Amino acid sequence: MGKIQIEKMVLGMVATNCYLAKNTETGAMLIVDPADCAGRIAAKIGAMGGRPEAVLLTHGHFDHIGAARELHEHYGIPVCAYSDEVEIMESVDKNLSLMSGMGFTAKADRLFSDGEVVKLAGFDITVLHTPGHTIGSCCYYIEQEQVLFSGDTLFCCSVGRTDFPTGSMSQIHRSIHEKLFVLPEDTKVYPGHDQMTDIGYEKRYNPY
Repeated sequence: MGKIQIEKMVLGMVATNCYLAKNTETGAMLIVDPADCAGRIAAKIGAMGGRPEAVLLTHGHFDHIGAARELHEHYGIPVCAYSDEVEIMESVDKNLSLMSGMGFTAKADRLFSDGEVVKLAGFDITVLHTPGHTIGSCCYYIEQEQVLFSGDTLFCCSVGRTDFPTGSMSQIHRSIHEKLFVLPEDTKVYPGHDQMTDIGYEKRYNPY
């Protein structure tokens, strides 16, 4: 697929998908939702021959941000998130880390806005604000590679929970239909949990 190589690591206490997206032409790499185990992530990056440029967070829940701070410090790269998600990331209650028995936060070095196109690792990445799972949930769409990192907004035949702080079922429904289901049907979807899917399959079979 084009010039992108995507490897998935399943990490942490709730089996979160962390993605390493490498530009095969340059070796530049994106780390999407570093859930936990920074050492394991760094070892995988080394095995892939990658050079990380940024950490991209789809949202601020503890199971997606666990290794963000350590990777930020280790590689000297920015942690990026949607602007509305700051309150989730920086609250041990709202990011659910206190409930999990750990209690930690993450801080974003760069905040995105809806529809912003950012160039990282040689890719043009469109930031799609998709509130519903959290108020500042977002997805990252790389059009030229037909790739969408959907976080906990869209899963294979399901959607993210909306009973956590700032969640909303009506919002996640609108986000999916107005922001994601308008993408090309062959767009490959890399969700925050479980298996990969694509937009066409979800439009036909997702009950939500």
